[in-house]
Amino acid sequence: MKHHAPGLMLALAACLAVAQERDVEAGEWNFTATLDGKPIGAHRFVVAGTAAARSVDSRARFSVRVLGIPVYRYRHQAEERWAGDCLRDLRTETDDDGTRQQVAQGFDADCLMSFAYWNRRLVKQQRLVDPQTGKIESVRFEPLPDATIEVRGQPVPARGWRLQAAQQRIRIWYAADSGRWIGLDADTKGDHQLSYRLTSPRSTP
Repeated sequence: MKHHAPGLMLALAACLAVAQERDVEAGEWNFTATLDGKPIGAHRFVVAGTAAARSVDSRARFSVRVLGIPVYRYRHQAEERWAGDCLRDLRTETDDDGTRQQVAQGFDADCLMSFAYWNRRLVKQQRLVDPQTGKIESVRFEPLPDATIEVRGQPVPARGWRLQAAQQRIRIWYAADSGRWIGLDADTKGDHQLSYRLTSPRSTP
């Protein structure tokens, strides 16, 4: 099962890192992460401040087990500073199954976004910053047909976008009525699927 790690790593990196169209609200999003429907951990996003100056704290912890034996472990923590829709500062620490990486990078010269799924204006971007590596990736967004996504055991009408990058295929879901981020599905190598779904009462769609 160790072969899960390369594909899962790519999907998790993209996941690092909604909002109403008119503005991005401060708030907290708590997700349960599953791999092929089995829980592997959690990812929390906290957005604070105002539209002019906001901070984002992102923390993820995952452990993939087979017959109760850990075969893959992932830890990620990111702090972002934003001015409007422009990422200005990125500080991250990642432990990808024993491989450690740190990023400390400023982005004052360009107006770029990270993989900030909490911001619906993300789908207008053609380049995004990978928070795990600090590298800039070319991306393409395509609208998906409306769907119904299960959130805390309840069906929620959703609108989706397909995000395509060099080695990533991700479907992002927003609540149809409020426009807030409620989940995503990422394809990994070996025909596996990594999914996020809201779990906390503080994460009302």
